Amino acid sequence: MILELQSDLTPETKSELLMKLRALGWEYRELPPTDVQRIGILDEAVHDEEACRRLPGVVRVLAVRSPYKLASREMHPAGTLVRAGDVVIGGRRIVVIAGPCAVESREQALSIARRVQQDGAALFRGGVFKPRTSPYAFQGLGEEGLKILAEVRQALGIPVVTELTSPLQADRVGACTDIVQIGSRNMQNFELLKCAAHLGKPVLLKRGFAATIDEWLLSAEYLLFEGNGQVILCERGIRTFETSTRNTLDLSAVPLLKRITHLPVIVDPSHATGIRDLVIPMGRAAIAAGADGLMVEVHTDPEQALSDGMQCLFPDQFRSLMQDLRAIAPVVGRVFD
Repeated sequence: MILELQSDLTPETKSELLMKLRALGWEYRELPPTDVQRIGILDEAVHDEEACRRLPGVVRVLAVRSPYKLASREMHPAGTLVRAGDVVIGGRRIVVIAGPCAVESREQALSIARRVQQDGAALFRGGVFKPRTSPYAFQGLGEEGLKILAEVRQALGIPVVTELTSPLQADRVGACTDIVQIGSRNMQNFELLKCAAHLGKPVLLKRGFAATIDEWLLSAEYLLFEGNGQVILCERGIRTFETSTRNTLDLSAVPLLKRITHLPVIVDPSHATGIRDLVIPMGRAAIAAGADGLMVEVHTDPEQALSDGMQCLFPDQFRSLMQDLRAIAPVVGRVFD
């Protein structure tokens, strides 16, 4: 429920109201104001609207139908802006995150980071802890990879994104990165979500490959409930009957999410398709559908990549995609430079 408060609410009356809510044991959050002050009641068990109306300072009670309370536009009508350094995700400007699937060496990471930054990427991505389907596949450089990411950030001044896969990594990942990614396999790892929320960094939450939109938003709700309002949703394809592509990119999710949640939405066409030649057209389509940005994999030598080389763009292809986005952006009321 949403409690709308009196326009002339005094600090004393508000203190009395909050004290009563605590006495009732109700979980609540003070919401961003619209034209009035508002408080959101998060407890599913609270259904007595009349009792809510009798609370001091309350003039109106609105039911919230979404199972995800804090992620919904009902409680938070305005779009959220997520900030990583000087980069803002969720505004008019399209934001591109680019880099290799995995950090392989210092030279590789710095070389790719320079190329994508020059061509318009606002953030650099690189995995250092790699949850792979096979235990024999490259698992990432771990701690050494984090040191490389920290050097990339310091040398080039570009914010970096990497995946957190265990609470044991949390402090080091939080210290070396600007956005913490929760990958598809961990979307419903709720203890990991709580841990990530408390790092004080924006969290990029990828959709699980078999997750419904409600399940995805309820995972985001864990982050918001723990007090981290800086959450980015990333559509990266879902598993269907189709085997011609790695996954099926659900572009319909983008405009739907923009309607029902205030959180920014980006798209990862690399993992969604798994095919290099499809990344550019699906990246263009994602921006046309209303995405706030893209996450794209780029490698200077994809054939030798230690992870997901078949879906990595060559740097020249990435430059071509950036040129396409500059043409598309004004058509959909966005900015990209």
